[in-house]
Amino acid sequence: MEHRLFLNRIAQCTAQFTPVVDAAYAASDYRFLDLSTTNEILQEVDISSSEAIQLYINTFLAKTGGRVAYGGYLEKRSIYDRSLYFNNDDPELKRNIHLGLDVWIPAGTAILAPVAGTVHSFKDNTNYGDYGPCIVLEHRFEDFHFYTLYGHLSRASLSALTEGQKISAGQTFAHLGTSEENGDYGPHLHFQIIKDMQEFKGDYPGVSTHKNLDFYKNNCPDPNLLLKIT
Repeated sequence: MEHRLFLNRIAQCTAQFTPVVDAAYAASDYRFLDLSTTNEILQEVDISSSEAIQLYINTFLAKTGGRVAYGGYLEKRSIYDRSLYFNNDDPELKRNIHLGLDVWIPAGTAILAPVAGTVHSFKDNTNYGDYGPCIVLEHRFEDFHFYTLYGHLSRASLSALTEGQKISAGQTFAHLGTSEENGDYGPHLHFQIIKDMQEFKGDYPGVSTHKNLDFYKNNCPDPNLLLKIT
């Protein structure tokens, strides 16, 4: 019951589509993108190459008439197999289940706060396949609070921040990074809701093992509860 109340409070924070990237993109510009292991088309894509993945996404958007690709919550992906940071010979310990929502859009795109908050922490996470520059915001509403994480940003996004800095709803507070600075991915935002930060700062697991999935599903609810893209 407590978890259901938490989910309801998250959903009540926004009343309609709430952009987390440049508000010039309307909800009608978004197209759901499947990067899961069940997408057979990806078997023909070199998933170890950020350029190849980006070409696939560009082609997908051109074919579907979209401008922004999004998706990935609880999606099991093989894209992480390329990185020792995620991979493991034991299937139970391999981190390949995505805990956030990805928004694929060009580098330099403005990142917006969907609700008001303060800067909790930030860090450049430099492992291969990691977030690169990452910002965590904290959101407090009377007795209710939660965190949102923004990964794969530009390094310049971290330069003027201070912990505790106030961020207004809809405010631009960061920009997307390039493949050279975002962990070697095609430009995209990793957006994640977190109930308990567990003392992490500027970082939090964005990909889970099968073994730990029940915990992370509870601690990291569906980001679309807040964004309402569909």
